[in-house]
Amino acid sequence: MSYKSDIEIAQETVMEPISEIAKEAGVDEKYLEPYGRYKAKVDYQLLQDTKAPDGKLILVTAITPTPAGEGKTTTTVGLADGMRKLGKKVMVALREPSLGPVFGVKGGAAGGGYAQVVPMEDINLHFTGDFHAIGAANNLLAAMLDNHIYQGNALNIDPKKITWRRCVDMNDRQLRNVVDGLGGRVNGVPREDGYDITVASEIMAVLCLASDISDLKARLARIVVGYTYDEKPVTAGDLKAAGAMAALLKDALKPNLVQTLEHTPAFVHGGPFANIAHGCNSITATKMALKLGDYAITEAGFGADLGAEKFLDIKCRMAGFTPAAVVMVATVRALKLHGGVPKADLGTENLDALAKGLPNLLQHVENITKVYELPCVVAINRFPTDTEAELKLVEEECKKLGVNVALSEVWGKGGEGGKALAEEVIRLCEQPNNFHQSYELDLSIEEKIEAIVKKVYRGDGVAFTPNAKKQIAQLTALGFDKLPVCMAKTQYSFSDDPALLGAPRGFTVTVRNIKISAGAGFLVALTGDIMTMPGLPKAPAAERIDIDASGKITGLF
Repeated sequence: MSYKSDIEIAQETVMEPISEIAKEAGVDEKYLEPYGRYKAKVDYQLLQDTKAPDGKLILVTAITPTPAGEGKTTTTVGLADGMRKLGKKVMVALREPSLGPVFGVKGGAAGGGYAQVVPMEDINLHFTGDFHAIGAANNLLAAMLDNHIYQGNALNIDPKKITWRRCVDMNDRQLRNVVDGLGGRVNGVPREDGYDITVASEIMAVLCLASDISDLKARLARIVVGYTYDEKPVTAGDLKAAGAMAALLKDALKPNLVQTLEHTPAFVHGGPFANIAHGCNSITATKMALKLGDYAITEAGFGADLGAEKFLDIKCRMAGFTPAAVVMVATVRALKLHGGVPKADLGTENLDALAKGLPNLLQHVENITKVYELPCVVAINRFPTDTEAELKLVEEECKKLGVNVALSEVWGKGGEGGKALAEEVIRLCEQPNNFHQSYELDLSIEEKIEAIVKKVYRGDGVAFTPNAKKQIAQLTALGFDKLPVCMAKTQYSFSDDPALLGAPRGFTVTVRNIKISAGAGFLVALTGDIMTMPGLPKAPAAERIDIDASGKITGLF
């Protein structure tokens, strides 16, 4: 059997019209706003009108990512299809891909093999325009801010204390730091500026955490864009920008409905990165999935120390969610890489390296079961090179923590390959749990960060730079100290050093910058060399993407 790429598999699928998927999901056509034949937005009024009880919420997360790959989205989609094959009414809720990784190094984010959401080309490219709307709202605020200063600066804004940056949904290192307003007085006020990737914009976080248009406007108005000469925060509300920004975002706030290859209904909405933002799809989409399905399956970005921690400590806290079960995705190959095996040798059995890499998986599992006290299953995304001895070792070690292992073969078999995992997830969902967050909000900013570092990362403590200490004092004085904390940290390690694989000990995390995302409702702690604007690699994926005369796209993952 010849190998087929993800895009070839997706293009061979005969999709159902989105009206049929909406019927399957229980979405009345009065709430449906089609974007072509195979995708649609669903009006958030549905949430106000639906009195159905919530289904059970399932979170899919993973071990610390490696170049060997883990397959979180693939597992999420395959698990949903597997549950549907078992006769369950299930909904999927995923994030939208950013154009930066699509054209950069990571590729698309619609799943893989026979466990994908479609139309994958649309989802990976412009989709329904949500990210463009977010970028437009972000840059409208930037334009109004600079125009206010140019027009006389009635708010007394200090140009050297502006914290709001422009954004573009592309990996473009050239824009990280720029000087703008050049060319004489009529062309603005010269100052240092910079761009973030759109998924790092606070507008993205606001959109994903807002419950409706009124909440969206209130959050937008609270966004802090900079400080006055006498250190008072200046907000988007002060600039009278919130109404126009909300007008740009009115359609983007509505979740997007698509389907899996096996026609399971799926929401794909919002896309904050988990290493620099909170890494989860929108609360609105998750709430809709819970109302429409007996089970709602969602995922959180990167490893469980990032995406799952933020899902549980930020999103669940804000939305009042209590997950019923957590799926921890791992591969034998990735665990061997954590154990020191070079990528080229991952196909060879190596029980010693696997044993050395297993602590990474076990720490993630223990965080879920002990720190957050949630039921957990390990999903081994099976590769043909995995040996029975290797799989048995993983199973035995997980059993010591009271956690079962299920083989996931959804990449090659779709929902049929996810039935064993689905059965274990359904079983776990019936168990009571004592879910709680890893820290309380009434702790100080330093104490909350230390709780995450010590409980989740297992570090010895936190070193705050003088700059971070000054920012903490200022933010505490302004009354922002009772908000949750969003850690901006490398995805490649539990620590802030990407070279420390496995489950490192004896390290300290350095926090160099603390900023307020008042609209989103959290503080952002920047660690290590984390950047909010990625760059393209030497050979970007964009070089391999093409379109023929008939409009068929190739090379997209």
